[in-house]
Amino acid sequence: MTEPIFLTRSFTVGILVLLQLLLPPIVVAGVLYLTCMAYQGKFPAFCQVLALLAAILTILLPRGRPNGNSQLMSESVARGGRSVSSLPLVSEVFVRWLLILAILLGIGYLTHYSSEIPRRIALTWVCITPVVLVMLSVGLHELSRRVIYDPARARRVAFLGCNDVSVALANRIQSSPELGLSVQGFFDDRRRERLCVSGAARMLGTLGDLAGYVHRRGIDVIFVALPVRHIQRVANLLDELRDTTASIYYVPDVFVFDLIQARTGEILGIPVVALCETPFCGYRGMVKRIMDVALAALVLVLAAPLMLTIALAVKRSSPGPILFKQRRYGLDGEEIIVYKFRTMTVAEDGARVVQAKRDDDRITPLGRFLRRHSLDELPQLINVLQGRMSLVGPRPHAVAHNEEYRKLIKGYMVRHKVPPGITGLAQVHGFRGETVRVEEMQARVEYDLEYLRRWSPLLDFKILALTGLRLLRDEKAY
Repeated sequence: MTEPIFLTRSFTVGILVLLQLLLPPIVVAGVLYLTCMAYQGKFPAFCQVLALLAAILTILLPRGRPNGNSQLMSESVARGGRSVSSLPLVSEVFVRWLLILAILLGIGYLTHYSSEIPRRIALTWVCITPVVLVMLSVGLHELSRRVIYDPARARRVAFLGCNDVSVALANRIQSSPELGLSVQGFFDDRRRERLCVSGAARMLGTLGDLAGYVHRRGIDVIFVALPVRHIQRVANLLDELRDTTASIYYVPDVFVFDLIQARTGEILGIPVVALCETPFCGYRGMVKRIMDVALAALVLVLAAPLMLTIALAVKRSSPGPILFKQRRYGLDGEEIIVYKFRTMTVAEDGARVVQAKRDDDRITPLGRFLRRHSLDELPQLINVLQGRMSLVGPRPHAVAHNEEYRKLIKGYMVRHKVPPGITGLAQVHGFRGETVRVEEMQARVEYDLEYLRRWSPLLDFKILALTGLRLLRDEKAY
């Protein structure tokens, strides 16, 4: 639970994640290349093989958790914010390097290949590489810490129930800014004089005031610290909070709810249970972002000629802009701008948006072809690189449709706990296009919530593959 939330709202965070993954193998191979050029003026074949093997091992060998060392950061806070020692990080780099060398020596011994490498090149490479890796790792770690733990990005926290446990957790959160959490206050039906807690707990209202406050003030995380005897009250409050994107944790544990990414854990020594949380905490968020950036960039490069051709065709086929921009809800219900190639004679983005129908006369002839093959969605790859969308996730709806359906479908806003996607689990099961009845949107939302419960990188790849197959025979694409 102490993992930072590596969501895709920040393109900078995605770049840092890629740098942390790709720079070490580049350094390992690059130092060997420069060493060979300095001594021999060439990069012989046996050194090329060695560089490739070392780079692959640098990527494949397991490394420490991506959220860094929380204990070290807490010690930094305790010492008044002074920088802590980088010794654990340096030790990890040297241990990994020694392990890589051991594997390479083993391969060289078995293949008798090591004898071909000049001793002075090998010794220079072995000594210089870890020094460069340490400097790089410390620099990236400090840069990541400054970006990820920026107070401006802190998630706002409220407590449901004011007691010794919740106050203790609040105090620890306030003294540990590396968690990226900012305590707003407490909700409790009891008056302050009846609260048997020490410290100046900031009271924000009664339990019944919580849902309204979350809506008005944009609370990101709620810790429920009510006794088990109030379990029905908690269940009722959770129903009210289904129209928000707040992450909800229970202190202590109980599993009687319809849970989204439920898991147990602890925050600074106090046990908690996630009742409703994003799948993309910690390293999973990093994996998701790496997949999005790498695949979106690759497809954009390959599709660039096609996208340029489509842009020229849209411009010539009918009056209006090339790109259609529409406000939609993204991560945590924040408004984003989504790009598509214009396929209609109108560009609706107001309080009322009419969904496209099968024989809609607003669709241009070219637009009908683009929509039939989902080519109008290609500009959303730019949204992915921006961090506003993901390749796979719940499809974003127009703001007007969100405001309509959130009042009709229980749990509708929970789908916004992950970035919206170009495709999703609902779409590969046939739920796309016009939704004539509320029941159709309800079924789509159920698939979206199932995606939140089951997410894994393998599921994303499966959905991408099924999307490609469905595009060949999708009768709802119009």
